[in-house]
Amino acid sequence: MSESNENVLKATVRTEFGKGAARRTRRAGRIPAVLYGHGTDPVHLSLPDHDTFLALKGNANALLTLDFGDNHELALVKDVQRDAIRRTIDHLDLILVRRGEKVVVDVPVVIVGETAPGTIHTLDMQTISLQAEATNLPEHVEVNIEGLEEGSIIRVGELTLPAGSVLEVDPESVVINVTVPRASAEDLEADAEAEAAGEAAGAAGEAAAPAGADEQA
Repeated sequence: MSESNENVLKATVRTEFGKGAARRTRRAGRIPAVLYGHGTDPVHLSLPDHDTFLALKGNANALLTLDFGDNHELALVKDVQRDAIRRTIDHLDLILVRRGEKVVVDVPVVIVGETAPGTIHTLDMQTISLQAEATNLPEHVEVNIEGLEEGSIIRVGELTLPAGSVLEVDPESVVINVTVPRASAEDLEADAEAEAAGEAAGAAGEAAAPAGADEQA
């Protein structure tokens, strides 16, 4: 779970806007961000890039405490814009939240265990939408697949949700599907061609053997 006192970020109010200002902000080791929500006017901020990266690492739904001026606001990340090559954070959209308020977030699915030998599992849902208190958001939902046999299906409604969480998706939606891998028609054709080529090469080798080789052997 995320606790606000673990993710305190010293924010600065931005007074310059536009692409040029954003580049200058990033060169200074800070991330441009906008905080909005609860009917308030958007607040343009900059956040320390390293501390922000650490706060969000492995938990996109981390609760942030933003300190700027005399303000101490709780916020969640609504949208992240990253550099396409370096994958650094270029910009953040933040949404204001209050203690006790319930919000809907997409929580990653984490697989635990392995299916029965000879089977594979397909993860049909990378994330699951849950409603939970903003100050007590789960980081992930675990799905145990240990020993599941071919044909096994796990639906959202069968999952054990973190305490205080409520599903925001159809409980009949499939999360895990267990199957036995089968060769495709193309694979079978390729195997047959390879086998035929091997037999042809063997036959050609026998035909090219020198006369009398059997006697000399």
